[in-house]
Amino acid sequence: MNTQFSFIILTYNEEIHLPRLLTSIRGLDAAVFVLDSGSTDETVPIAKKFGATVLQHSFENHPKQWDYALRNFAVQTPWVICLDADHVVTPELSRHLQAFRDKDYLGTDGIYFNRKNFFKGRLIKHGGYSPFYLLKMVRFGKGYSDLNENMDHRLIVPGKTITWKDGYILEENLKENNISFWIAKHNRYSDLVAREEVERMMELRAQTIKPDFWGSHDERTAWLKSLWWKLPRYMRPMLYFIYRMVFQLGILDGRTGIIFHFLQAFWFRLVVDIKIDEILAQKATSSTAKKNQLSPIKFVFRFGALFILFYCFNIFFLGVTSPGNHYSPFLAEHLNYIAGLRWLLLKCSAGVLSLTGFTAITSNYQLLVPGHPAITLAYDCLGLGVMSFFTAFVLAYPVKFKLKIWFLISGIFGIQALNIIRFVLLALFWNSKKGHLLDHHTIFNIIIYIIIALTLYFWVKRNDKLITNNAKN
Repeated sequence: MNTQFSFIILTYNEEIHLPRLLTSIRGLDAAVFVLDSGSTDETVPIAKKFGATVLQHSFENHPKQWDYALRNFAVQTPWVICLDADHVVTPELSRHLQAFRDKDYLGTDGIYFNRKNFFKGRLIKHGGYSPFYLLKMVRFGKGYSDLNENMDHRLIVPGKTITWKDGYILEENLKENNISFWIAKHNRYSDLVAREEVERMMELRAQTIKPDFWGSHDERTAWLKSLWWKLPRYMRPMLYFIYRMVFQLGILDGRTGIIFHFLQAFWFRLVVDIKIDEILAQKATSSTAKKNQLSPIKFVFRFGALFILFYCFNIFFLGVTSPGNHYSPFLAEHLNYIAGLRWLLLKCSAGVLSLTGFTAITSNYQLLVPGHPAITLAYDCLGLGVMSFFTAFVLAYPVKFKLKIWFLISGIFGIQALNIIRFVLLALFWNSKKGHLLDHHTIFNIIIYIIIALTLYFWVKRNDKLITNNAKN
């Protein structure tokens, strides 16, 4: 049994790939550990047939799966090689491993392998895919999975690394020969990448590896990713695709290669950008909703306080502008908005009657149409209580003030327009001597409060829709 290194392999429904990989490493006589994510095909029986030790662990993402594998397998060798099930160890790499002795690498913690990637049976030679180095062999106990990544899985070691440029692993996912599988897989990946990038925007996630263009392979990748996050969304997929096709000669990979570069560099990255905007819109909607959210108790308290304030102020002002103990001649003469409102309602009602062919006579308090009983506009006819209710509700509702002001003004005008209609009808048709089940104040209040309730209902719904649309835009 090999005492220098062991293999760890992640699997999920890999019966098409696993025999190929296990056959390629059989001659190395190394311990094999397989972490399976709940395969429903022959993956586990195949692994056991080749003598592998198998554990099961539900899959969340690749970095967490590798972290679980490195912490839970009883590896007895100083080194471990971490592979995916669709990898194959080439004879060149196998020769490196056969000659590997830990004593020759005492100052090293990790070794990069060179990967060759295939798509629909074609080797991708250009577009930044060759050479492509992956840290796959690490000193056990020192190497660990980068949990600050959500989709890209990489191993990290604290010490020195070296690169076997001619130590190839082949990566060919035969299931991806069905383009529907490739699209579905990368659609899932785009969810992970989009959420990760949003978390980086919010400074909830940081890079573990220090970005350095002149550093190791992974440090250079970290530098390029930090640059990528600064590029404008929707523009960067096209820039990346052009870069891979032109500057990295992806166009030389032929028809199949161009399809791969388009899907991987443009389509996938564009979907990620779209999903980032969707996530940001949802967060903005949630944030706006929280910002504008008012608990029922707080709303009732605020509404009640404003209503009492307005209502009591009107009563107080009526008291100080009416002859009595607390009478204020100055307020009564110069700032009497109650008398002003009464005068305005009387004049408007008389004007409406005149327009309809009736003669109307007004005094300071009364409206008279000859041949009909006079009506008196007392304090409770002016609609100040209704306006206090309406104003208190609108001001207490949690939306921006500019959304309130015009609705408030138009609502007050609407209330008084209905009031004028009431006075016109009373002047023409109301007979106070008849025994009415309900007086005209009660009838008016019932009607006006129903109208106000319906108006406020549709106003609230409209504002909620506006808030949602604004957050999405």
